[in-house]
Amino acid sequence: MSSTRTTKRRRAFLAAGSVLTMTALAACSSVDDGGSGGGAGTTVETLKDAGTVNVAFNGEKPYSYKEGDELTGATIALDTEVFGELGVAEVEGTQTEWNSLIPGLNAGRYDTVSAGMSILPERCEQAAFAEPTIMYTTAFLVPEGNPEKLTDWQSVEDSGLTIAVTSGAIEDGYAQQTGVKTITVGDSTDGLNAVVSGRADAFALTGISIRALADSTDEPVEATDAFVATIDGVSQVGAGAEVFRKGDTELLEAYNEKLTPILEDKDKWLEIMEPFGFTEAEYPPPGLTADMLCEGDLAKISDELGLDS
Repeated sequence: MSSTRTTKRRRAFLAAGSVLTMTALAACSSVDDGGSGGGAGTTVETLKDAGTVNVAFNGEKPYSYKEGDELTGATIALDTEVFGELGVAEVEGTQTEWNSLIPGLNAGRYDTVSAGMSILPERCEQAAFAEPTIMYTTAFLVPEGNPEKLTDWQSVEDSGLTIAVTSGAIEDGYAQQTGVKTITVGDSTDGLNAVVSGRADAFALTGISIRALADSTDEPVEATDAFVATIDGVSQVGAGAEVFRKGDTELLEAYNEKLTPILEDKDKWLEIMEPFGFTEAEYPPPGLTADMLCEGDLAKISDELGLDS
């Protein structure tokens, strides 16, 4: 990566950090049995003293999930790297339904959300996002042979088909905007079951998740090719990141500081993410920031970063 791009990204990160109001933060004890120092005002020192950070996860492969008793996934591997650099030895997890991730965070049940959550304006009103770490595409899990020949979001609009979506996920929003008939499911396993049972004609989710889901099952299903959804003529530029409470400014800024060198080094990013199926297609472009995505002007983002060229 050229020094010009590196400087551009670093300046973008510093600019994003400068708009956060610094507050006096005090270490807090956990609010309930689900927390580990998770009250508002959590600092790096709080977590270092505890020796662990408790992150919420949704159980969605390949982002964050459990294999037996082991917490794993791409965002967990990234957190292990970043929090390790901050002197926090262990990453522990609390599995939580998707729609409860941010409410549980703000209630102090855990310290952050590590679920590859898309940075959306409405979510930015409720919580604070780290800089973008994963770019998103969309795909469908369909019955083997793709009998409805689904290829992109336009192929389900006005089709009369029923699409399974994770409640509160970005694909749920696409469906509401375009009038697509849906059923909501709690997680990817429920989405798979909806397609296998015939309750849904397809399950819409991020491309990386659909590929992982199709590869992990012996059921007669397959993944369509991934695509960038176009809604009302606008490419839906999407990226996910770690989520923090708005009051945890010091922790967010410390996380971003250690995240920046990884985002500026594609090889390092791939070293962490590639074992979970991520490729250069999911690597965030230089100049993309959480602030840009929180503003929500996707057409402007595509134009400024040349993502449609």
